[in-house]
Amino acid sequence: MSKTWRAIAAVAVSLIPLLISSVDPGQAAGTRKVAKAKPRAFTPEKCEPRKFRIIVDVGHTPDSYGALSARNDPEFGFNFRLATLVTAKLKSEGFAATRLLVTDGKARPSLFKRVGAANDGRADLFLSIHHDSVPDKLLETWEFDGAHSYFSDRFSGHSLFVSRQNPHFATSLMLARMIGRQLKEQGLHYASQYTMPVMGRYRRQLLDKDVGVYRYDGLVVLSRTRSAAVLLEAGSIINRDEEMTMNSSERQETIAGAVAAAVGEFCEKR
Repeated sequence: MSKTWRAIAAVAVSLIPLLISSVDPGQAAGTRKVAKAKPRAFTPEKCEPRKFRIIVDVGHTPDSYGALSARNDPEFGFNFRLATLVTAKLKSEGFAATRLLVTDGKARPSLFKRVGAANDGRADLFLSIHHDSVPDKLLETWEFDGAHSYFSDRFSGHSLFVSRQNPHFATSLMLARMIGRQLKEQGLHYASQYTMPVMGRYRRQLLDKDVGVYRYDGLVVLSRTRSAAVLLEAGSIINRDEEMTMNSSERQETIAGAVAAAVGEFCEKR
């Protein structure tokens, strides 16, 4: 595990109490209730950028760090860097109420913490940042830095996910399409493998074949949030070349700029 990852994890862990409390001081109570209470949709107000409440969720946690990259760096570190940049970019574009959300703990409990934070904070928009891998059966082995490692160079690209179970599905789909178009205009391509039988249980319905928006109803952070919600897989870190690209400040800036431009367009149409 790299020194860079350990530094990111240490920073993230130290910031968790502050980042969670900045979303809503009553989150702890709300989190305990979210699994019992059926989410009730609310209608967001007209979008005023400085008041528009955006939650940028760092996918996974330091304890449950997601996928490992081809060079054995945990996904959480990639997510944290990009989500931090997206948050800063949105704030610089006038979305002053944007908040970065980092949760702790194991996988499933942390999902409900995120939902509780977004719902209790009456978020207008929830955006979850992730980086992609492939099913285990598609992995190949190689040695990196003296360690036995896994990779798959077969697929690359970003992808966007929305849930029909979200009470604002049409709005979520509209935003996802806007983000996809902005990424496409930057010359980036989406990951097409989710339509293939080889993906097995990870196969998804493609809702927009032009910009790569998929339906994924099983994601808690998309289906249980009461605001519009989109999950962005920014790129494949199990692909050896794309992992290096995703680590570059140029690609991170490109993606953050595309997301901010899409949110700006989304706000104008509200």
